[in-house]
Amino acid sequence: MPGKIHNKLGTIYISEDLLANIAGLAAMECYGLVGMASKKGRDGIVELLKRENLSKGVKVVENEGKLIINLFVIIEFGIKISVVAENIIDKVKYTVEHLTGLKVQKVIVNVESVRV
Repeated sequence: MPGKIHNKLGTIYISEDLLANIAGLAAMECYGLVGMASKKGRDGIVELLKRENLSKGVKVVENEGKLIINLFVIIEFGIKISVVAENIIDKVKYTVEHLTGLKVQKVIVNVESVRV
């Protein structure tokens, strides 16, 4: 279970799908991002995901109480990839920590494709 918060009243469990949706929506707000890519892009074919399926382009793993978030993205052509990736990392980390109260250890941005 990726998200678990303990307090004096009990335990709160946050599902991986919810965390993936939060991370995907936060990433989509960043300039230069065309969309999320399907994680099944191993055969060289990358699928641009619609807004309803953003969580398929995000993988969330828990490591010692902290989250590791993998994003599979498609970047707009003509924009510096490193700047877009840094913006995505900052936005996703802040949003997930602010909305859930969980700590994010790292955000990994996997650029699957570039689109015009």
